[in-house]
Amino acid sequence: MSALSEQEIQRRESLNELRKLGIDPYPAEAFEINANAVDILANYNSDKTAYKTISLAGRIMTRRIMGNASFAELQDSTGRVQIYIKRDDICPDEDKTLYNIVFKKLLDIGDFIGVKGYVFTTQTGEISIHVTEFKVLSKSLKPLPIVKRDDDGNTYDGFTDPEMRYRMRYVDLTVNPEFKEIFKIRSKVISTMRNYFDEQGWMEVETPILQAVHGGAAARPFNTHHNTLDMPLFLRIANELYLKRLIVAGFDGVYEFGKMFRNEGMDRTHNPEFTSMEIYVAYKDYIWMMAMVEECLELVTKTIHGKTTVMVGEHEIDFAGPYEKLSMYDSILKYTGIDVSEMDEAGLRNVCLEMGIKVDASMGKGKLVDEIFGEKVEHELIQPTYITDYPIEMTPLAKKHRSKEGLVERFELFVNGKEIANAYSELNDAIDQKERFEDQLKLAARGDDEAMAMDDDFIRALEYGMPPTSGLGIGIDRLVMMMTNQQSIQEVLFFPQMRAEKKAKVYSDADFIALGIPAEWVPVLQKMGFNTPEELKAGNPNKVFNDLGGMRKKMKLEITMPQKEEVMSWFGL
Repeated sequence: MSALSEQEIQRRESLNELRKLGIDPYPAEAFEINANAVDILANYNSDKTAYKTISLAGRIMTRRIMGNASFAELQDSTGRVQIYIKRDDICPDEDKTLYNIVFKKLLDIGDFIGVKGYVFTTQTGEISIHVTEFKVLSKSLKPLPIVKRDDDGNTYDGFTDPEMRYRMRYVDLTVNPEFKEIFKIRSKVISTMRNYFDEQGWMEVETPILQAVHGGAAARPFNTHHNTLDMPLFLRIANELYLKRLIVAGFDGVYEFGKMFRNEGMDRTHNPEFTSMEIYVAYKDYIWMMAMVEECLELVTKTIHGKTTVMVGEHEIDFAGPYEKLSMYDSILKYTGIDVSEMDEAGLRNVCLEMGIKVDASMGKGKLVDEIFGEKVEHELIQPTYITDYPIEMTPLAKKHRSKEGLVERFELFVNGKEIANAYSELNDAIDQKERFEDQLKLAARGDDEAMAMDDDFIRALEYGMPPTSGLGIGIDRLVMMMTNQQSIQEVLFFPQMRAEKKAKVYSDADFIALGIPAEWVPVLQKMGFNTPEELKAGNPNKVFNDLGGMRKKMKLEITMPQKEEVMSWFGL
């Protein structure tokens, strides 16, 4: 077991003292609540009669002990409100233990309590709760970071380290509650889209996360093994092929909000686990889908912000349609001056080399075009822009273009230099689809670990017949980044993927005893704040000796005081 800090030791001692007093620090019964902080602060002055008997619960975030009366701040899920506790009000009888011992000495910042009482306004004009009774609901064993705020709202000593914030989101959102707004907006983005789709008559469905064949996108999968079936399985990189099976089954429109998993790099816009919305609507094409996306995203923006514009970094993005449209080849021509539309693989490879774009032997024509676009065009697309009509090699699941040889009916929506949506007129020709999969197998043989696998069951489904269909995928995390003006995907995920936490070496009493320290003095040294032998050796030997004597007296220990020479030997002196 790792050594506890002095505060953690004190909190555990307080926990035991509460139990000795007959107070359960973690009661099982419900605590009924009839008010919250935001409601009280917003509405008390306009209707004071409604707050004569209130019940509220939350964390203690600040305390001011002032003799027989004290102030504290409680934080619930909506915000903070001040409470006023007077000793004789909560302890009307002669026994003042609940105030003098429990509230003043055994409770700490971060503890959950429930209070009952009435709302009033202090002499300084602050709306507060006059507490008539309170109950301990949960004792916290670790201290919260102390975030200081001045009267102007400026923060000092904040909990701001990104790695700590993402790793301990439960602490982050407790001491930085303003970040909760990001996740409220995230929820609203999803619910707005869901309501829009439902109103159109499209059905929300669920499809498998564990899949026997990784398909539906060009990405490297996570793989695992099912013991009972004795077969490999993959975490899905997309849900596309299962959703299209449901179109074959006779549904006119199906959609799914779901987690996707791609075993790829991590950066400010990529997390190996991400949320995507995919929707497929029968008897539609990618031209129809463009209009639907514009209508949907305009609705989302208005719902969140009350207008169609949103600030993303230094740019004001307008999500009102119609959006600009550029073909893939035309976009490359516009931003590089080079026409790659008639080039073969060798020509594209030379262009990449001339531009300083890194390529390898596994890349086919589609990958090379994609590299040029990613390096030279993507970052230029600030306002919502559709890039359309992709080379057939880039998109094995899209229908061949109705009038342009060698292209497919596909668009991607780019906003602020990032792709947030991808859509096709879906390929429903089973023979063509099988040939495309076979081309992907050839790329895999060349070393392309993002090439799609053959999915024989999906081919079989298409052979039963799939109506003309348009499909769309939207990256929810990136869309939320834009709606909340965040530059990092980690800010819009409750629990982003992190590197393994470096664990501190665990020390035992034996590590101290190995220095020659008597076993009975080890807990005393730990209470003095020396949690490791290294921390002890970094201390001042003379001060340690003197402090041991003080601790022996303070703790009333009946153990033999070590000689000064003995203490010096612990330090190798």
